[in-house]
This record gives sequence, structure tokens and C-alpha cells, in this order.
Amino acid sequence: MLNSGWLDTFTTLCETGHFTRTAELRGMTQPGVSQHLRKLEDQVGHPLISRQGKGFSLTPAGEAVLAVGRLRRREEQSLMQSVSHDAPDIGEVSIGCSGSFAMLLYPGLLPLMQAAPKLTVRLEAMPRDGIIAAVLDRRLDLGIVGHRPDHPRLEATRLGVEELCLLLPAGEVPGDLSLADLDARGFIAHPDGFAYADDLFALNFPDEFRGADRLRVRAFVNQISQIPAPVAHGIGYTLLPRSGYDAYPQRDRLQIVGLPQGRSHELWLISGKGRQWPARIPPVARVIRQIAERLCSTSDAGT
Repeated sequence: MLNSGWLDTFTTLCETGHFTRTAELRGMTQPGVSQHLRKLEDQVGHPLISRQGKGFSLTPAGEAVLAVGRLRRREEQSLMQSVSHDAPDIGEVSIGCSGSFAMLLYPGLLPLMQAAPKLTVRLEAMPRDGIIAAVLDRRLDLGIVGHRPDHPRLEATRLGVEELCLLLPAGEVPGDLSLADLDARGFIAHPDGFAYADDLFALNFPDEFRGADRLRVRAFVNQISQIPAPVAHGIGYTLLPRSGYDAYPQRDRLQIVGLPQGRSHELWLISGKGRQWPARIPPVARVIRQIAERLCSTSDAGT
């Protein structure tokens, strides 16, 4: 690492072109400036200037070192500006959550970004384990997960409870629904769907259900926003969290069918424990809480 004091003296010397003026600006003597220059040249291993009478010109090594000095100054200025101007409408906030929650959350973040042109929000849909790992590594500022994570470096705030929904086409009244009825329709499967089936069907059809791998799959969809589409067109059934249903634009073509034993999971907002949030994060966290509150109140009304 180049000595920062010597580098700053050399950069000032290049900008002024005079040893005397550099000494005045740096609060040094002129011999002190020359000493910094010699020490920096020894550290680099090459001469940095070529003297020409009372003036000097830069050697190729000097030009390279000057570029480093100027870059370091810009970085330090940027750092000082970011520290001294911690504003709620400037900077980047990164969030991780499930795909279904992301579809509800993103429209709620748009007014915040419209009002703050210098605010950048990065929203990523990812699995729970990936969210936790990214928050721990500081790649994400905030995460929304189901089930409270038990980790000493995480802070967790409970947002509420979201129900797991069995979705059928609207207008159909199945009456006493059996697993055989559902299997005749066919499962619209997706990456999380099999785990949802193991959770909900084992509870409601203990004598019939033999595992999600035994269900008759009618279609498989990997795009979260398109999972309800086949059901809306009268094809099969699916299982989604309430957020996946609420975010679907044609949910009037769907119905949530209740089973004797409902299932739900908690939602938790997580961040790094002990971290002092920059001013830009609390407004985003408030939007997350508002979206979760509406979602969970809808879930409560449906149970």
C-alpha cells in the first residue's frame, strides 16, 4: 500500500507545480515536501519526476502514481459526502423475498422511488436460505422470510401470518372436496408447490395422501406470476401463499377453497443485528410493513 501522506503530498505537488506552494498547502517545509517525494519514489522503485530547472515533468511512473492519488481523493470525497449527507431519498436499498411477496411489494415501492429520483431499490426473489445468507453477508439490507431465523447475527421483526391457499377456478362449488377430486383435476405444480402439498394435504387427507411425489401433475410452471393462470382457465388446481393469489391480476377467475385444517406461516423482516440503518432504509421498511399488514389482515379474514 502506498503511504497516504506521501501520496497526498505528491498529488498536491503535481497540481500546483511548485514545491513552495505545496509546502504552504500541506503545512510543511519545502525540504519536507522533497523528503515525501523521495520516500514515495523509494516505495514505488522508480523516479516520479524529471527536474527541468526550477520546474519538473512527470515520468511514466509519476503519471501512474498521480492517477492513483487523484482516484483516492475522489473516493475519499465520495465517502465523506455519503457519510455527511445520510438522506432518506439518496442511495441504494436491497431487498430479498419470495416471488409471490415480491409481486405485491414492488408496486408499493414505486411511489417511493417516484418521489426520490436518487433512490435505487433492488428487489430480488430468492429462496429463504438464500435470503438469510445474503443478509448475513450484507449483500441484502433487508429480507422477508417465513419462519423466524435462529441466528445470532440477525435481527428479526414479526410482520404477521400469511395463509396457504388452495386455488380452484372461480364459480365451482366443490362441496366436500376429497383428494381424489383434486387428483382428477391435476396439480399445477411449481418449485415450492410440492412442499406446500406435503404440508397441507398431510394434515387434511391423512388416510389418502401418500406424498406430493404421488400427486398427478397436470402442468409445471416456474414463473411465479403465471402459476395461477392455468387454474384461471379451468385447468387443475394449485397451492400458493395468499400473496401469490392477491398479486394475480385476474383473481376474479379464481377461488380460495377452504379445507378443514388450514395452514399458514409467519412473515419476518430480517436485517443484520446491531447495524445502524442509513436514513434511506426506514422508509422502505415502512412500505414492507404496510404491505405485510394488508396481506396478513386479508389472510386473517379468510381463515
